Amino acid sequence: MYQNRTIMGYLFLALAIVGEVIATTFLKFTSGDRSAWWAYAAVVIGYVFAFSMLSQSLSRGVPLGIAYGIWAGVGVVLVALVSWLLFQESLTWVQLVGMGLVVGGVVLLELGGSHE
Repeated sequence: MYQNRTIMGYLFLALAIVGEVIATTFLKFTSGDRSAWWAYAAVVIGYVFAFSMLSQSLSRGVPLGIAYGIWAGVGVVLVALVSWLLFQESLTWVQLVGMGLVVGGVVLLELGGSHE
């Protein structure tokens, strides 16, 4: 039972990450000449969804430190990739190495956590 609960916790965490990445991506459309009313709605809905899913993840047994580390690390990497793909923002070799280190840190954080 506990294992299924934790698996669901990580599923909710994945949904939280998706919501946060979508909301953060839409922030690009709320600034400057690209400002659009619908982008503000997407940002608010995305962040409310993300925090709701993060709450569900925590309530299903994912430890806060691990959940937040995974959420932040994976979110940073995904937003950098989305920015590169959609907005042609730069992605240098140094940034790629940094992204690899972030992913490695998230993996180590998860492996180092206590699992019952």
